[in-house]
Amino acid sequence: MAQRKVPVDDILEILYQTYPDAHCELNYTSPFELLIATILSAQCTDKRVNEITAPLFQKHNKPEDFLHMTQEEMEEHIKGLGLYKNKSKNILETCRILYEKYNDEVPQNHAELEALPGVGRKTANVVLSNAFGVPAIAVDTHVFRVANRLGLAKSDNVDEVERQLMKRIPKEKWSDAHHWLIWHGRRICAARTPQCSICPLKDMCRYALAEEKKAKSSRTKETAKTAATAKKTASKSKSAGTAGTKEKAKKPAAKKTAASQG
Repeated sequence: MAQRKVPVDDILEILYQTYPDAHCELNYTSPFELLIATILSAQCTDKRVNEITAPLFQKHNKPEDFLHMTQEEMEEHIKGLGLYKNKSKNILETCRILYEKYNDEVPQNHAELEALPGVGRKTANVVLSNAFGVPAIAVDTHVFRVANRLGLAKSDNVDEVERQLMKRIPKEKWSDAHHWLIWHGRRICAARTPQCSICPLKDMCRYALAEEKKAKSSRTKETAKTAATAKKTASKSKSAGTAGTKEKAKKPAAKKTAASQG
């Protein structure tokens, strides 16, 4: 049987109603700070990145500021984050390019952004969307997971998920949808323990509906198993009762035979 059509508009409206204040949770005051924070956020939580960048950005808030640091000094600033050695190297090289080629400014297009060390399509989308207002859908682990579960996309490839989302979601909602999906993934649709029971999208979410169907099937099997066990136990009890009655019926006869033998 064919799957029913995904109610994209309804899903987006519910996400908006649920997270009307959704926004980028990385702290920044300029496109450059957002770029650095996003590079640092790879395999790290936004909360932890904010803890690291708060003191870092107080003294280093433009590319030129970073050029006075050695890689070892940069590593010391961000060593509380995963992959800090590689990130330090990429950030310093990116700052050098921004200073020499872009006059300390962050470029505003995909090609130039993705040419920077440590910057992939997701990071470029985050910067373009949040710093420059360019419609974009950055597909991180939360967007990837939630989009697939809801049926907004169906792919195990990040780039393909982005293409499918861009096709299904109106362009003017790309940036907002990116934040809605992230917030939903962080607050309800967790990777290992999604809270489907309280999810406002559970009645239209393919993942939730499939999980409920499996749970219902499991409950049906368990009920049938319990009924079969009860029936088997009742049958054994009945058999035991019948055997006991027969044994009692034999005992008087046995006494009578013994008396006759005496």
